[in-house]
Amino acid sequence: MPLPAQKSATTSPFFAVANLDSNTESDVKRYSETSCTIFNPSKSISSNTSFSLSSISAIPCSFVSSISSRGGKVNRIGIVSYQKTHTCIVNKNTKPLQKELRTNLQALKKALPAEDVLTYDFQTADDVDCALIYADGIVNKELLGTLVARPLSALSLRDYKDEQAKATAVETTARFPELKRKETLQDAVKEILDGNTLLLVDGIAVGFILGAKLLPNRAVIEPPTDVTVKGPREGFIEDVKTNMALVRKRLKTPDLRFEMHSVGKRSNTAVAICYLDGTANEQALQEVRSRIAQIDVDIVPDSSYVAALIAPRPRSIFRCIGTTEKPDAFTAKIAEGRVGILVDGSPIALTAPYVLTEDFQSSEDYYISPFLATTFRALRLISLLVAILLPAFYVSVQIFKMQLVPLGLMLTIASSVQELPLSPSLEMFVVLFLLETLKEASIRMPKYVGMSLSVVGALVLGETAVNAGFLSTPAIIIVAFSGICMYTVPNFVETGSLLRWLFLIVSGCFGPFGIILLLAFVLTYLLTSDCFDTPLLAPFSPLSTRDLRDSVVKYGMSSLTKRPRIFQSKNKTRLRVTANKGTDND
Repeated sequence: MPLPAQKSATTSPFFAVANLDSNTESDVKRYSETSCTIFNPSKSISSNTSFSLSSISAIPCSFVSSISSRGGKVNRIGIVSYQKTHTCIVNKNTKPLQKELRTNLQALKKALPAEDVLTYDFQTADDVDCALIYADGIVNKELLGTLVARPLSALSLRDYKDEQAKATAVETTARFPELKRKETLQDAVKEILDGNTLLLVDGIAVGFILGAKLLPNRAVIEPPTDVTVKGPREGFIEDVKTNMALVRKRLKTPDLRFEMHSVGKRSNTAVAICYLDGTANEQALQEVRSRIAQIDVDIVPDSSYVAALIAPRPRSIFRCIGTTEKPDAFTAKIAEGRVGILVDGSPIALTAPYVLTEDFQSSEDYYISPFLATTFRALRLISLLVAILLPAFYVSVQIFKMQLVPLGLMLTIASSVQELPLSPSLEMFVVLFLLETLKEASIRMPKYVGMSLSVVGALVLGETAVNAGFLSTPAIIIVAFSGICMYTVPNFVETGSLLRWLFLIVSGCFGPFGIILLLAFVLTYLLTSDCFDTPLLAPFSPLSTRDLRDSVVKYGMSSLTKRPRIFQSKNKTRLRVTANKGTDND
């Protein structure tokens, strides 16, 4: 972008922080009045050209540290160098729109050579050329014709002398509900690719962005992966604007904030950071902002990409970003002081910080009695431990410590495995492999075929294998029960399945002592892990008796007057009880 040069530059320090990686213009934060120096890395520093602060304050740039003010290798077009050891990168492709319509159309044609980007030409009443530029198939053409083209065709711009008056007349005449101005070619191209329509008028060096999107979206329905009997049935969809509206519908407060970012150099996917101002964990919020700003990928097709790229421990088998498809669960976590992330194109919302006890909780727990909620949560925890440890315990006992089993059960197991050709470890591996294969096939196959395949396949394979003497009945029963228990905690299925394989391997090699050692190792790892400075095993480690009221156990709402201490919320109080509190089980 060409900038006017000055004759001299001051030497006062200047710092600017903005966002270029997301291709969005941000206000440059100024800490001291000065001018700065712009130079091209391919040229010598002696040929620097100085520019004033006013001419650079609107340029989107990205803060980069640890680069000397005397230069440095940066894979970008230009560098803005300051008097300290910090630099900012300037996007040279930000060209202003011109007054001549034909010049702008040629520049747009060069920037957007795609055949589905169409141009509709028309004229005002005094023969001033106008053009609507849009991507075919994702705009409402009927709305553009009724509210824009037809009124502007009856407008006479001859009566308006200066450019600003003409631009105001165009905005007033268009009567479009979503209309904003853009002054650069880069912004205009981005808006067109985002589904908006660009209006250009000859003699006006401004582009008018019309929000006439007509993107295909599915209806708001109950999420298939988080079904509840009681409570709201709405679920997030693939449109970030609709998801933001679902959150706003439940949090009607001016403290609700949405910060929009654009992630992906080619996809320019909209990512919204959601939080409650004055309540959210400020440290977690700043870290989420920083990590999203550092994402440098081509495309972001789903929120799982964002979760993987901002995770503090990307190589851990335990996730550190919470996920949900239900707006009520999402807003409840936001109200606790957490930070939410909505990604365009994905129905799965992200939340941070994340703690392990979330997986044992369901949104339905808050719509039933505390006693039932506590019972169900305890059932999920016990079921998960059984799902992970039962196959390994069966193998270790059968190989190393058969005397630990009651005599009647020992005789039953011994008679079942007496003539098997496989060892206990190998037999359990085969049965688990069959279970995982049937599960994967039933998910990938068409819905009705997959259901039949899983039921018939399990029955036929299991019965045939037992009759043939290839597998034992106890092994099939244990693996089947383990698989059922695993799905009581659906968000932990992938991690739980991997842990089940690890415990099975250790039990086959070292017996019960191997299980105990691996269990101690996993527990130690969890005790030393955190997510955005929040311990993963909170509120058990470190122990917070107040937060235990909504962990594996569930107290009544009258007892949950404070927000969880583990999330370090600014506003600690979430409920003020003025009526009779009752008991915790009310």
